[in-house]
Amino acid sequence: MTSEIISFYKDKTVFITGGTGLLGKVVIEKLLRATDVKRIYFLVRTKRGEKMEARFESWKKDQVLEVLVKQKPLALQKVTPISGDCCAPDLGISEADRRILAAEVHVVIHGAASIRFEEPLDQALSINTRAVRLVTQLAKEMRLLESFVHVSTAFSNCVVHQIKERFYPEHLTCPVDKVFDMHGSLSSETFEKMAPALIGKFPNTYTYTKALGEQVIQEEAKGLPVGIFRPAIILSTFKEPVRGWVDGLQGMIAMIFATAYGFVHLVLVNLKVSAPVVPADYCVNVAIASAVQIAKISKQNKKGPPPIYAFAPCESNLLTYGELINECYQNGLEVPNEKMIWYPFNHCTTCPYLYRIGVFFYHMIPGFFLDIILRLKGQKPMMIKNYHKVHEGMISLFPFSSKTFTMDMTNTDAMWQSMSSVDKEIFNFDMSTLNWKEFCTSLMDGIRLYLFKDLRTPESIARGKRILNRFYVFDRLLKTVLVFLFGAFVWILIKNVWPLL
Repeated sequence: MTSEIISFYKDKTVFITGGTGLLGKVVIEKLLRATDVKRIYFLVRTKRGEKMEARFESWKKDQVLEVLVKQKPLALQKVTPISGDCCAPDLGISEADRRILAAEVHVVIHGAASIRFEEPLDQALSINTRAVRLVTQLAKEMRLLESFVHVSTAFSNCVVHQIKERFYPEHLTCPVDKVFDMHGSLSSETFEKMAPALIGKFPNTYTYTKALGEQVIQEEAKGLPVGIFRPAIILSTFKEPVRGWVDGLQGMIAMIFATAYGFVHLVLVNLKVSAPVVPADYCVNVAIASAVQIAKISKQNKKGPPPIYAFAPCESNLLTYGELINECYQNGLEVPNEKMIWYPFNHCTTCPYLYRIGVFFYHMIPGFFLDIILRLKGQKPMMIKNYHKVHEGMISLFPFSSKTFTMDMTNTDAMWQSMSSVDKEIFNFDMSTLNWKEFCTSLMDGIRLYLFKDLRTPESIARGKRILNRFYVFDRLLKTVLVFLFGAFVWILIKNVWPLL
């Protein structure tokens, strides 16, 4: 039996934005490893003074590409970086490069986005919404275009708890065209002052501008073979191309890392609600497969609405935040890392007010003393600064960790059922059979290897356990002293104040 997906991509040219991000890197890797694409162009911008060529050379050395390079040593020769910037006019792409893309590209996967929840609206609008319009305009110039996948988010319509695979323009305070007009005619300061009124019920600028981006597709991509992919919270890879690969400290990964590090001890989360988390490699397979499905649907009905493919845990195999935290925590105790700075533990609350009070005792006071120690050692104090970032991130995540969202995945499930057994094996994204315990082990191994830079060897684990046991004793001693001091304070208070009452 042949693979429909592999056949579709054979000798195709693909254009990708967001290729330097987590999802984009794994999409490129999987296309090169599993299919016979002819060429992959991906947009690369200058960053912090580092030019496109230098960033591309660094990109090629990423560990996620090692398996590919071993299996296909010449595969990266099929990858061509295109200098550009999603925030610039016409994507910052030169006329020459634009002509090449217009003449050669068959498939577009637009994944570039700012995932900072509290990004100023001006900046979030530029990359998460205006860039969608610019990519759509470029797609209209592509003479060979067969499929255009816009990567959105499962939370682009999080103002409702039961999210279906449809557009929700009724939740926007005003149409996207009007938002663009205001953005272009008002000063940045005035526009930012209007942000709360524009955002409305959306919890942050990220989800709001992603919702606007979807409306751009709905209104301006008519006639194009286009569809939308809505992934939930993406964690590490599960099995491909390597187990547990992560790409830096972002979102929930940062929180799990900080707990294993012994840095975070108070978490704002509802342990009973479902955790909408998915493996990165499964997401990549959905994105790749959805491009094929979009091309088929477009040929059948060019006037129909763009199909939407949501991807989240299925109802038959859900995982709560409590189970996720417990699995990761137990793994951290069984296979402790050597880089921890204190005994890893955390307490959880669902009350933002109590959380703001609690972090003062759990984090800020210890952070203050640790910064003093750093100063005495001649190092730059950073604990209080890092704790502020963690607290902001925790509060930003709370709208998604305080309630259960039900994601309708009718289109995605139908796509899975329509796939051949060969494609299901090569491009697996079946969440009903995902072993959560095994995935959490993979996740923690990845955090250990790629973030802590701590190889999982018997010697490293043995040293980690010695450090863990030492910090356990220190932690219990400290807590005993604190309880004694608190008891003494209460006793003195009762002894001296009670008679006066």
